[in-house]
Amino acid sequence: MSEITIRKVQKNELKQFIKFPFEVYKNDNYWVAPLNFDQKNTLNVDKNPFFKHAEMQLFFAEKNGKIVGRIAAIKNDLHNQIHNDKVGFFGFFEAFNDYEITSKLFDTVRNWLKERGLEQMRGPASPDVNNVYGLLIDGFEDEPRLMMSYNPKYYVDLIEKYGFYKAKDLYAYQIDQQKLLESEKITRVSQLAAKRAGVVIRPVNLKDFHNELAKIKVIFNKAWQPNWGFVPFTDEEIETFAKELKPLVVPHITVFAEINNQPIGFALVMPDYNKIIKGLKGKLFPFGILKLLNWKGKTDWARILILGIIPEFQKRGLDAVLYYEITKRAADLGITKGEASWILEDNEMMNKGAKMMNATLYKTYRMYQIDI
Repeated sequence: MSEITIRKVQKNELKQFIKFPFEVYKNDNYWVAPLNFDQKNTLNVDKNPFFKHAEMQLFFAEKNGKIVGRIAAIKNDLHNQIHNDKVGFFGFFEAFNDYEITSKLFDTVRNWLKERGLEQMRGPASPDVNNVYGLLIDGFEDEPRLMMSYNPKYYVDLIEKYGFYKAKDLYAYQIDQQKLLESEKITRVSQLAAKRAGVVIRPVNLKDFHNELAKIKVIFNKAWQPNWGFVPFTDEEIETFAKELKPLVVPHITVFAEINNQPIGFALVMPDYNKIIKGLKGKLFPFGILKLLNWKGKTDWARILILGIIPEFQKRGLDAVLYYEITKRAADLGITKGEASWILEDNEMMNKGAKMMNATLYKTYRMYQIDI
């Protein structure tokens, strides 16, 4: 029997690290290959601002000289400062269906984190809560929406066999435009909540991008601060994130909620570019960007990446106002289905709001944890 060995990924092997999932998913019709360009930027410890407060080491698992698995060990100092804990993370995990491969990869990450004084290992986080997060545990017979994770079902068994236990579940809801817009009750409740609060919905102004981004950061950090695992964007992180997304933002469905000209809520909604990305097989250049920019008619899905109301205006039904408004606006663009994701299982307000919109809980993701 051949021995499985684990070794560090060298800088000149980053391309191999990025390409390995193509081996795991070559017979999977649902997987959408991430864009190589984005993966390189995310994993670049010299350029990604995340690594100004975090440390990461990539590992390969090999058998007979062939790569059979990969993983990242991540120490996120900002997370531990904010939550006053000693948690390390694993991410970018991919492997063939072999427990020996998985166990050796996790042993390696566990030891790496232990050497740095951490007491728990959590994941998958690729690389953190503001990026691709959680393992799909329910809803495998569907392609992932934009920036959502996807994995083989056997990952659940391999991870749980190792001894990981549930830390938190994350929900994804499907919103059906017709069901929502035809509901007299939802229409009435949304309009009444908007009228009572005096709220106005307006599209993001990309011509005033710098000032709009400052408003988004304030809303995001205020609205999400109480949530489990939340880590705020640093200024540099949110500027990098926004710069990457800006060419693909559709102002008609990315909106602010304002009262007396002051922003109190925000929704970032993107067409499901995964419908196009899937056919690119990881290659953005030379023509991929043009295909993404000409998305109309190629997808009838959107993903609600961010939807939040600052705490002092919560529990007034204003989240429902945003849901209703963006669904109505999406219909103008030929988008008939939306995914609201992800929402923490114990985020009572957001789960209640999604259900009030006649949304269906159709996928569940899980963050796992184990003591070191």
